[in-house]
This record gives sequence, structure tokens and C-alpha cells, in this order.
Amino acid sequence: MFLWSFFDKVFGLGFATTTDRAWINGGSPTFGFLNFATKGPFAGFYQGIAGNTVVDWLFMLGLLGVGAGLILGVFIKFSASVGALMLFFMYTAGFLPPENNPFMDEHIVYILVLLAIALSPEAKKLSLQKHFPF
Repeated sequence: MFLWSFFDKVFGLGFATTTDRAWINGGSPTFGFLNFATKGPFAGFYQGIAGNTVVDWLFMLGLLGVGAGLILGVFIKFSASVGALMLFFMYTAGFLPPENNPFMDEHIVYILVLLAIALSPEAKKLSLQKHFPF
């Protein structure tokens, strides 16, 4: 999910990001969502940082780092923790009761899954990181 979002936003693969709004074509990976899709009590904060170059870079590095870490099986606990934090911020950006359920939405489910991975003693056993000294 994280790695796919990274590539779609960088190259504008035509799913969530069109080619003309791709990051490599000068588009901002955060502007559209943070400016137009945010709602609730934190909307003003998120709209204020929409399109900021530092926020764009942090977001994209987060997507790449979390996605690559989880796919490659390195720094799993760190990647899962950062991924959960990113999803928490995404959840608060649209902080109103979800349309289909008054409490639960997919961000919360993904946060719980990533926290389970981060807190699992088995995470390192199943990762490629066990073969490296760092």
C-alpha cells in the first residue's frame, strides 16, 4: 500500500494521481488531499501545510521508507511504527465519523495491523534483517 502510493504519486500512474500532477512533473503529492479532502477539527491545520515542499518530501520519504522496509523485511518494527503514525495523521485529516461505521474505518484497521507487527516478537524472525548486523 505504501510503496504503491509512492510510485503512483511520483510517476502519476493514472490511479490516484494523473500524469500531469505527478511529482516528477512538478505536482505536489500532498496538495490535493490536504487542501480539498480534509475535514473536521484539524482541517485548518492540514490545509495550511498543503503543498509545502518539506511536507511533500517527508510524506514521500515516509511512503518509500515504510513500503520498502515492510516489503524487503528490514527495519520492520521501525517501518511498521512509522507507517502506523502516518496512517494516524491520515485518519485525523478526515476526522469525522466514517460514512459506513460510526467508529471504524480502514485507517484504524491498518494502524492496528501495523502496531501488531511492530510489537510482535516474531517480526525480526520473519524478516531479512536477521541476516544483517544492524
